[in-house]
Amino acid sequence: MNPILRLATVTVFSACVSSAAGLAAKDQGPGYVDFGQFAPSGEGKYVEVDLPEGLIKFAAKFASKDEPQAAEVLGNLKHVRVNVVELGDGNREEILGHVQALRNELTSQGWSQLVTVREQPKGDDVQVLAKMRGEEAIEGLVITVISGCHEVVLVNVVGDIKPEQIATLAERFDIEPLKHIKVAAVK
Repeated sequence: MNPILRLATVTVFSACVSSAAGLAAKDQGPGYVDFGQFAPSGEGKYVEVDLPEGLIKFAAKFASKDEPQAAEVLGNLKHVRVNVVELGDGNREEILGHVQALRNELTSQGWSQLVTVREQPKGDDVQVLAKMRGEEAIEGLVITVISGCHEVVLVNVVGDIKPEQIATLAERFDIEPLKHIKVAAVK
């Protein structure tokens, strides 16, 4: 193939991929947060779970018979992403800096801080932030957990979440920091 034609083909293809990626990010909803890419450090555990809307809706259909309340919550979700990165000497500083920058960025964009937990001497550090749509719903939740010097967990839940549904969401996805919101709301 002619080198100029090859370059033009690659350029057009790259532009299409970039446009599609940009549209996909925009279509995720206002509560979507791009955590960026985390390369496994090679030193330990790395987990990435990325559940798109179609898969969540599919799960909601199965849950509707036995767990209608959970199915309703799932039916209102657009995206769930979870990253777990084990911290080691080679990635600790970079990952912790990334988490702090993410927290600062969300706060500066008007996300509400719902929960902050800092436990010493273990070094645990948890923040739950929410993107509110007025007083009636949460459009996105971001949970950041620094578990001592061992691992970082990032969770982004995007959708239309009513405040009274947070407890159901916490139980369904076993999101420990959201369970604290349930306890605080019940008291």
